[in-house]
Amino acid sequence: MPGTRKLGRDTAHRTAMLRAMVTFLLENGKIETTVTRAKEVRSLTEKMITIAKVNDLHHKRMAMAFITKEGVTKKLFDEIAPKYAEKNGGYTRITKLGPRRGDAAEMAIIELL
Repeated sequence: MPGTRKLGRDTAHRTAMLRAMVTFLLENGKIETTVTRAKEVRSLTEKMITIAKVNDLHHKRMAMAFITKEGVTKKLFDEIAPKYAEKNGGYTRITKLGPRRGDAAEMAIIELL
């Protein structure tokens, strides 16, 4: 895991939540979440895109071990990674939205560039 943020969850729950969020981000292109979660998701998403730049069996298996949907893995290798072939990082952008109405948590949108 990249960061040291615990996000108020035990290890298994946190890992499952971040895997689901990375999968959803790669599938849809953008998600709305809290700023701290967005920073963790950004780190993991950029690692997945970097892995997908090398299109061989080993890297596909590494990606499939983390991403929860096989179709999203295929999209990552066929569409997303070739778009960033010449770029060395910075594949996502976090835009802050302001506080959430219920609990005033700082919200953000994370999107693929």
